[in-house]
Amino acid sequence: MPKCPECDADVTVGGDAVKGEIVACPDCGAELEVTETSPLALALAPEEEEDWGE
Repeated sequence: MPKCPECDADVTVGGDAVKGEIVACPDCGAELEVTETSPLALALAPEEEEDWGE
């Protein structure tokens, strides 16, 4: 089971997870991105930037 890189909690991800999918840590609420599916790896999701209507 993958661990949250922010708080080290176990994060449950479905068996059908795809690379780029965003999941939330159940403990700290951090948004995590699936970076690899075999073996399953997670990283902090990039912050959304404002586009200011451009």
